[in-house]
Amino acid sequence: MKFFAVICTRNPKLSSQTRGLVSKLSSFGVDVKLLVNQDSIFSAYHKGLTKCEASDTDIVIFCHDDIQILSNKENFIAALSICVKPKTGIVGPAGTTFLGENAVWWDHDNWKKGLHRGAVNHIAQEEPPTIDTTTYGPYGEVVALDGLFLAARKKVWEHIKVEKPTYFEGLWDFYDIHYTTTAHALGYNNYAVPIKMIHHSSGQLVGRDSWHKNRTAFIKHTTLPMKVK
Repeated sequence: MKFFAVICTRNPKLSSQTRGLVSKLSSFGVDVKLLVNQDSIFSAYHKGLTKCEASDTDIVIFCHDDIQILSNKENFIAALSICVKPKTGIVGPAGTTFLGENAVWWDHDNWKKGLHRGAVNHIAQEEPPTIDTTTYGPYGEVVALDGLFLAARKKVWEHIKVEKPTYFEGLWDFYDIHYTTTAHALGYNNYAVPIKMIHHSSGQLVGRDSWHKNRTAFIKHTTLPMKVK
């Protein structure tokens, strides 16, 4: 089993965070495909998946360019090992067991009900910077995952199809919910797993008009709610 990672960035120059991420993954033995100055996350992941000379059972990671992996190699590989199971779909650090009719995976009411899984660290916006840990819940099976880090066997990515749905207008939005719920609908089991990382972002993209348009289109074309059986 081999590991690959596809990282895309809209920037023509690499940030220090992206360079560090590539270095860390490479030190783990991950074959990194870096796509710079991209205009769509859907097309970038499609191109990247094609560039990976991976077998059906090799694991391919799609991740943001602004994350910092904290796990050591042993724990990183161990967390991803669940991918080899035939029924496993997509895994990542955080998600939810229940996606309601608003299609917002981190919905706070559901969070209070204990329906979310996993944890993610963020850099707090203060001086000096500190690390805030958002703990959503215990690790385990989910229907949808946050898109900062997604991993699956190559055959799973090819089965769910990573190209942008024709009904999506935005080029960078709602891909994670689309990918993971598609995997769930196809009968795969998705999981939030203990991969420790820092996300150097506070999620401002949720305020973009294109995010709301893709969310509306997703809701229109998807039967909700969706939950772990």
